[in-house]
Amino acid sequence: MPALERAAIVTGGGTGVGQAAAKQLAALGWAVVVNYSRSRSDAEATVAAILEGGGRAIAVQADVAVDAECRALVADTLSAFGRVDLLINCAGITDFIPFQNLDQVTDDVWERLYKVNVVGAFHCARAVREPMLAVGGGQIINVSSVAAQLGQGSSIPYCCSKAALDNLTVSLARTFAPQIRVNGVAPGFIAGRWTQNGLGDRYEAIKDAYVRTLPLAQVCTAEGIAEGILSLVNGSPLVTGQTLTVDGGMMIAGFQVKFD
Repeated sequence: MPALERAAIVTGGGTGVGQAAAKQLAALGWAVVVNYSRSRSDAEATVAAILEGGGRAIAVQADVAVDAECRALVADTLSAFGRVDLLINCAGITDFIPFQNLDQVTDDVWERLYKVNVVGAFHCARAVREPMLAVGGGQIINVSSVAAQLGQGSSIPYCCSKAALDNLTVSLARTFAPQIRVNGVAPGFIAGRWTQNGLGDRYEAIKDAYVRTLPLAQVCTAEGIAEGILSLVNGSPLVTGQTLTVDGGMMIAGFQVKFD
């Protein structure tokens, strides 16, 4: 077997954008650690698909909200592949709460969303820093959302957590430079299981409304967002501290579909 040149950790790698990114990385020759918190069967299916295609991958359980588990995730990566070159912080959660339902936004909602969406990304970034420096550098990609800029989405705490994640991207880019670049990707509305489960009966109507109003006349897919991530991974080495918007033109549409 040829010497391993590149290894990546994809948190939340068993479903959605994380799964698509893991598969695309593996197709390009990366060894991939598919992290999951609860979606074991999805993560194992993702790994099986990668192995069937001739790639290298393992599934590792870790709750990114727990620092010790993030450090163990990195240790398992080093044990399996000997290095870490790329971290994609894709693990994220939300509660679908209409903005007007302020009393439904409890302290527990705030704490859970921030612990995973922001603190979890920090935990993982801190854990990979030294291993990346040991191989001469690396990259971190944080998966954010246009909700950070629009103040519109599944819930107020979700929007705020993604805005905080964008700030973390800039803060870490300064702190980890010059050896490690840190960037982000901000998806728009993504068609798929996550939004379908969250929106329920409203899913098709909201998706169709976006298709009618977005400049590119299409909503995002997990594969399309993963391609945006890979464009940063494989692109100019001069880019750091930036969040790339991949939204079908949602930010310039001038009209927003309400989730409420």
